[in-house]
Amino acid sequence: MSKFISAKEAAALIKDGSTVMVGGFLSCGAPDKIIDAMIEQKINNLTMVCNDTSYMDADKGKLVKNGLVKKVIATHIGTNPITWQKMHSGEIEVEFYPMGTLVEKIHAKGSGLGGVLTPTGVGTILEENKTVVEIKGKKYIFEEPLGADYAVIYGTTVDKFGNVSFKGTTRNFNTSMATAADVVIVQADEIVEEIDPDSVVIPGIFIDYVVDGGK
Repeated sequence: MSKFISAKEAAALIKDGSTVMVGGFLSCGAPDKIIDAMIEQKINNLTMVCNDTSYMDADKGKLVKNGLVKKVIATHIGTNPITWQKMHSGEIEVEFYPMGTLVEKIHAKGSGLGGVLTPTGVGTILEENKTVVEIKGKKYIFEEPLGADYAVIYGTTVDKFGNVSFKGTTRNFNTSMATAADVVIVQADEIVEEIDPDSVVIPGIFIDYVVDGGK
């Protein structure tokens, strides 16, 4: 069965009420074409796991602007005023994590680990409702793994097997999210016959579907 589908078909796979990881650091490495298709199909009531909510008129930010997100799990939202306005009005819930903590929670899910121990946030409000473990006199917060129903990610180049390579910083959260979701959809800038094995960052075994980003 071919992994190659349209953005519209990719969006149709995602169900209302799902938890969706969305790649990208702001708009760098964000799967904008798939996000536009999600907005067109009004897939709503989503929990979005992301580094940030981008800008209000760009990629992830547009999901928030269009009222399709009920909860955001992220590291910051400061570049999108609509997100923090909706947070303060109670329209959406926002759960914050330090960037390293968030990516390690995703890594833990992708690696089949029971969680991670981090000293980041010890003695702060990040401890609230969390288990604190002391090892050799040093305290750590226990963080549970974080997975999702879907991961919508980006790749610079993808081959017919679904192998993914990246240019520059576009890899960001995309690489971790590919391992931590039940269904992984990648938007490719370029589709080729085969990628040099030494250039593969995400093996095709992690990729369920590929969308041609048309670039």
